[in-house]
Amino acid sequence: MLQPSLSLYVHLPWCVQKCPYCDFNSHGLRGTLPEAAYIEALIRDLDQDLPRVAGREIQTLFFGGGTPSLFSAEAIARFLAALRARLAVAVDAEISLEANPGTVERGRFAEYRAAGVTRLSIGVQSFNPPHLRVLGRIHSSDEAARAAEEAHAAGLGNFNLDLMYGLPEQSLEQAQEDIRRAQALDPAHISHYQLTLEPNTLFHAQPPQLPEEDLIWDMQRACQQQLADAGYAQYEISAYAQPGRQCRHNLNYWRFGDYLGIGAGAHGKLTDPAGRVTRVWKVKHPETYLQTAGTPAGIGADSASLGADLAFEFMLNRSRLVEPFTLRDFELVTGLAPSALDTGLEKARSLGLLQDAGGAWQVTSKGHTYLNDLQALFLPEAVSA
Repeated sequence: MLQPSLSLYVHLPWCVQKCPYCDFNSHGLRGTLPEAAYIEALIRDLDQDLPRVAGREIQTLFFGGGTPSLFSAEAIARFLAALRARLAVAVDAEISLEANPGTVERGRFAEYRAAGVTRLSIGVQSFNPPHLRVLGRIHSSDEAARAAEEAHAAGLGNFNLDLMYGLPEQSLEQAQEDIRRAQALDPAHISHYQLTLEPNTLFHAQPPQLPEEDLIWDMQRACQQQLADAGYAQYEISAYAQPGRQCRHNLNYWRFGDYLGIGAGAHGKLTDPAGRVTRVWKVKHPETYLQTAGTPAGIGADSASLGADLAFEFMLNRSRLVEPFTLRDFELVTGLAPSALDTGLEKARSLGLLQDAGGAWQVTSKGHTYLNDLQALFLPEAVSA
């Protein structure tokens, strides 16, 4: 069994305000950001996890949130220096940071680059002012454009713009206009995903009126074609990139690589030398995390993935990608015999959700349209039925 590539995810949980659609572990900031205390907590958390990744090299790092751009470049540099003093970090490591256009001051992106950040992910969601208001975003469309211009000026041309479609009262033309506005800013990468009403969000409790399913489907197809025509190749269910600009960090997730997770509510997936896969997550509430990081009380829980569960987790991730996978890929990252996938693969092929691509398996267009149905075929109870 091959030990998978290793990434690091760092969760910075505060936002200016919680968006009504967001189900991430994010918290509206009340009072002063405890920046220094939180960086120290992250370092304690990292120290506690070091034995789990001894001798391994970090290939990618992602600062997610929350709104990481609330943190200063000095704080990010402090953490990266502490990381490099403890673990090997690849010379060409991709180091991404999420940013909200409404929290970025002029010159901040250049400071992040100097601190070691190599890639940005900018949460635009829409360029339409009424849609921004409905989504609870604190930035304007002009601020979104300025953030992209600032990224280019800072030498961080490898940036992503997040966009959503299927928004309340959104028309097909408005969805396409968002794509046009994004393309004009020349990002290396565009994430384009449908608004869904997730549990434990304001939108779930008080649902807005969303477009009809047929219209949402038209938006998806039309925007996919726009992106393709502009040179953004789809490589994952909601991710599009210029040649060579795919997000390496997210690819590692979807290829079933390993990742260390530190910060409030962060999750990790690690493979030990014996091939045992363990998932670890940290306590969620920021105040509790600040008090307990680096101690056993800071670990929310951990669990081992075995057999059919591990096979399902592989397919849950890998089926999101456009690229095909081989049974050898599966064997190398799970340690399981390829036969563990046989039942699900045959069912998926018979339904037209997967196809044989010259010795590899590839999700079909129909498979990505009905991705949940495809993934359900690999649930332990479905395999054993």
